[in-house]
Amino acid sequence: MNTYKPQIKIEKLNVYYDGRHVLKDITTDIPERRITAIIGPSGCGKTTLLKCVNRLVDLVDEAKISGRVLIDGVNILDKQVDVTNLRKRMGLIPQTPNPLPMSIYDNVGYGPRIHGARDRRELDRTVERCLRAAGLWEEVSGRLMDPASNLSAGQQQRLCLARALAVEPEVLLCDEPTSALDPISARHIEEQLVALKSDYSIVFVSHILRQARRLADYVVFLYLGEVVEQGPAEEVLSNPSEPRTQAYLRGEIG
Repeated sequence: MNTYKPQIKIEKLNVYYDGRHVLKDITTDIPERRITAIIGPSGCGKTTLLKCVNRLVDLVDEAKISGRVLIDGVNILDKQVDVTNLRKRMGLIPQTPNPLPMSIYDNVGYGPRIHGARDRRELDRTVERCLRAAGLWEEVSGRLMDPASNLSAGQQQRLCLARALAVEPEVLLCDEPTSALDPISARHIEEQLVALKSDYSIVFVSHILRQARRLADYVVFLYLGEVVEQGPAEEVLSNPSEPRTQAYLRGEIG
């Protein structure tokens, strides 16, 4: 895959929802410690592909899956895989901020506690480290016991980022995480993701081409459930080889 080392390898992935073929023979790699943008029009399968990587697709009624998603050589779609441990490795940033109904501190500390953290001083350090990494510490350090619901939407989304980081994932899965935010808050999230890519592999679903141009190192273009084109962002976004990619970038389809 060019010069990028793959973190995740997806091979001949097919997903059916109640008989409808949603993803069709998807084969692609997700580079290690890069930002991969999955782009394409609404309904093309972007979010479904993301859900396959942390097995949230299992929660969809009537979903049928075939193919392989390999992480460290292990097919995570195998029924013997520990899904709880897998989701710990795959931090998820949702489309709409969804803080837990508890304090700012407890939102970040929730995951580590679930996985056995008991030492309060260590938990304090984890909360501070993750809030700093999410660019939120300076804004909330004096009110960590306030309800998370008191935060603005942009702050809540950065809190969701901190919460995801707290369980020490290997990959961050971002499902259009700025779509519900104002431009300034969206910029904050983008800046944090760029800062974090040296430590995490980031998969970013977006239908905003300007955003993909700003953030992506690697691009996967999906159309009607198929991978049409993939490669380094500069190549795909500036000099695409496939007619459908060219048409999408010109705004003629999607």
